[in-house]
Amino acid sequence: MTTMDSAAGARSRLQRAAQVVGAVFVLVGILGFIPGITTNYAALGMAGPASDALLLGVFQVSILHNIVHLLFGVAGLLMGRTPGQARSYLLYGGVIYLVLWLYGLLIPHETAANFVPINTADNWLHFLLGVGMIGLALLLSRDTRRVHGPATGY
Repeated sequence: MTTMDSAAGARSRLQRAAQVVGAVFVLVGILGFIPGITTNYAALGMAGPASDALLLGVFQVSILHNIVHLLFGVAGLLMGRTPGQARSYLLYGGVIYLVLWLYGLLIPHETAANFVPINTADNWLHFLLGVGMIGLALLLSRDTRRVHGPATGY
């Protein structure tokens, strides 16, 4: 591959995956601030278990939680620019989500230790995200082919 191909916007599947994951996190962060999509919006707190707002009526969120989603998403969009950074984003981001899953299983949800806040639905989503992101990092880092433009062909 030449430098010109890279400059023309060719991205590996790994890079695309990191950017798609990042874009989804940005979207989720934005949706967490939209009444109706986030139920109990009036109860959206800054942080902690007292925030009773629920994204899609299921996932407990707070202002801090939404900001974390936005920042994590922007990181994915930026780190998706190079294969190495894309792999790191997916791999280490997945590890972070597995740690969050364990944290959520171990802490009582009604205590101040639940500062993000998270509920049972968040815990299992964190598990799926962790496994999925690590899986993408490992599977797609083997494939060094580039995807040109929006098509999936080569």
